[in-house]
Amino acid sequence: MILWQRLATIGLAAVANFLTRVLPFWLFKRPGSQTPRFIQGLGDFLPGAIMAMLVIYCLRDVNWTGPSHGLPELAAAFITAGVHLKWHQTFLSLLLGTGSYMLSINWPF
Repeated sequence: MILWQRLATIGLAAVANFLTRVLPFWLFKRPGSQTPRFIQGLGDFLPGAIMAMLVIYCLRDVNWTGPSHGLPELAAAFITAGVHLKWHQTFLSLLLGTGSYMLSINWPF
């Protein structure tokens, strides 16, 4: 692609990203209108469903019959969940979970 095509692609992606984030607020926050109960229900349901999908995605290719029997992956998942439940710090839980996984696959197993 030449320069103007790259710039146009980046611009269109930025506009599309902006509109998908702003459009719901424009639709449901007009004076006198309320957010539909269905949309409010999605806001309550989707965060947990997304986290469950991420856990399944992360553990889908684990070799449970291999030499480590999936212990590094399970340990990292439990460390991530435990740190998050105790301190409610997303960055800290991701950092410690990823770090424990990287250490466990490169050192003891």
